[in-house]
Amino acid sequence: MEPLTLLWAFLILFGIAAILGIGLALAAKFFYVKEDERIGAVEGMLPNYNCGSCGYAGCHEMAEHIVKGDEKKLSKCKPGKKDKNFDPIIAYMTAHPDEDGTPHIPTI
Repeated sequence: MEPLTLLWAFLILFGIAAILGIGLALAAKFFYVKEDERIGAVEGMLPNYNCGSCGYAGCHEMAEHIVKGDEKKLSKCKPGKKDKNFDPIIAYMTAHPDEDGTPHIPTI
Protein backbone atom coordinates (compact mmCIF):
# COMPACT_ATOMS: atom_id res chain seq x y z
CA MET A 1 0.00 0.00 0.00
CA GLU A 2 1.33 3.39 -0.94
CA PRO A 3 1.95 5.98 1.78
CA LEU A 4 -0.02 8.59 -0.18
CA THR A 5 -3.14 6.37 -0.17
CA LEU A 6 -2.81 5.88 3.56
CA LEU A 7 -2.41 9.63 4.08
CA TRP A 8 -5.56 10.38 2.04
CA ALA A 9 -7.56 7.83 4.04
CA PHE A 10 -6.38 9.40 7.28
CA LEU A 11 -7.19 12.93 6.10
CA ILE A 12 -10.67 11.95 4.91
CA LEU A 13 -11.50 10.23 8.20
CA PHE A 14 -10.08 13.15 10.17
CA GLY A 15 -12.20 15.60 8.13
CA ILE A 16 -15.37 13.60 8.70
CA ALA A 17 -14.65 13.38 12.43
CA ALA A 18 -14.00 17.13 12.62
CA ILE A 19 -17.24 17.98 10.83
CA LEU A 20 -19.28 15.64 13.02
CA GLY A 21 -17.60 16.97 16.18
CA ILE A 22 -18.39 20.55 15.24
CA GLY A 23 -21.97 19.52 14.44
CA LEU A 24 -22.37 17.87 17.84
CA ALA A 25 -20.93 20.92 19.63
CA LEU A 26 -23.34 23.23 17.81
CA ALA A 27 -26.30 20.93 18.48
CA ALA A 28 -25.43 20.83 22.19
CA LYS A 29 -25.35 24.62 22.29
CA PHE A 30 -28.53 25.33 20.31
CA PHE A 31 -30.69 22.49 21.63
CA TYR A 32 -29.75 22.85 25.32
CA VAL A 33 -32.75 22.48 27.63
CA LYS A 34 -32.47 24.10 31.04
CA GLU A 35 -34.01 22.04 33.83
CA ASP A 36 -35.89 23.75 36.63
CA GLU A 37 -33.51 23.95 39.59
CA ARG A 38 -36.35 23.29 42.02
CA ILE A 39 -36.52 19.69 40.75
CA GLY A 40 -33.05 18.93 42.10
CA ALA A 41 -33.85 20.57 45.42
CA VAL A 42 -37.08 18.59 45.88
CA GLU A 43 -35.36 15.39 44.76
CA GLY A 44 -32.73 15.95 47.44
CA MET A 45 -35.46 16.14 50.09
CA LEU A 46 -37.01 12.82 49.02
CA PRO A 47 -35.62 9.55 50.46
CA ASN A 48 -33.86 8.77 47.12
CA TYR A 49 -34.56 5.04 47.21
CA ASN A 50 -35.71 5.15 43.54
CA CYS A 51 -37.96 2.22 44.39
CA GLY A 52 -40.86 3.21 42.14
CA SER A 53 -43.48 2.45 44.80
CA CYS A 54 -44.98 5.91 44.23
CA GLY A 55 -45.86 4.99 40.67
CA TYR A 56 -43.03 6.95 39.06
CA ALA A 57 -39.76 5.64 37.66
CA GLY A 58 -37.78 7.14 40.51
CA CYS A 59 -37.41 10.09 42.85
CA HIS A 60 -36.33 12.41 40.05
CA GLU A 61 -39.54 11.84 38.11
CA MET A 62 -41.66 12.29 41.23
CA ALA A 63 -39.84 15.54 41.98
CA GLU A 64 -40.57 16.74 38.43
CA HIS A 65 -44.28 16.10 38.92
CA ILE A 66 -44.29 17.79 42.34
CA VAL A 67 -42.64 20.90 40.90
CA LYS A 68 -44.98 21.00 37.89
CA GLY A 69 -47.96 20.64 40.23
CA ASP A 70 -49.11 17.35 38.69
CA GLU A 71 -48.54 15.45 41.95
CA LYS A 72 -50.28 16.80 45.04
CA LYS A 73 -49.93 13.86 47.45
CA LEU A 74 -46.50 13.41 48.99
CA SER A 75 -47.76 10.35 50.86
CA LYS A 76 -47.43 8.34 47.63
CA CYS A 77 -43.75 8.06 48.58
CA LYS A 78 -43.95 4.96 50.76
CA PRO A 79 -40.38 5.09 52.16
CA GLY A 80 -40.97 8.75 53.03
CA LYS A 81 -44.05 7.85 55.07
CA LYS A 82 -41.81 6.10 57.58
CA ASP A 83 -39.82 9.29 58.12
CA LYS A 84 -42.83 11.64 57.97
CA ASN A 85 -40.34 14.20 56.72
CA PHE A 86 -42.41 15.94 54.04
CA ASP A 87 -42.52 19.31 55.82
CA PRO A 88 -39.30 20.61 54.19
CA ILE A 89 -40.74 19.90 50.72
CA ILE A 90 -43.97 21.73 51.54
CA ALA A 91 -42.03 24.69 52.97
CA TYR A 92 -39.71 24.80 49.97
CA MET A 93 -42.54 24.68 47.44
CA THR A 94 -44.41 27.38 49.37
CA ALA A 95 -41.36 29.65 49.32
CA HIS A 96 -40.48 28.92 45.64
CA PRO A 97 -43.50 29.36 43.35
CA ASP A 98 -43.40 29.17 39.54
CA GLU A 99 -41.92 32.02 37.51
CA ASP A 100 -45.41 33.43 37.03
CA GLY A 101 -46.04 33.32 40.79
CA THR A 102 -48.30 30.27 40.82
CA PRO A 103 -47.59 28.17 43.91
CA HIS A 104 -47.80 24.37 43.67
CA ILE A 105 -48.10 23.38 47.30
CA PRO A 106 -48.36 19.60 47.79
CA THR A 107 -50.13 17.98 50.72
CA ILE A 108 -49.27 15.01 52.87
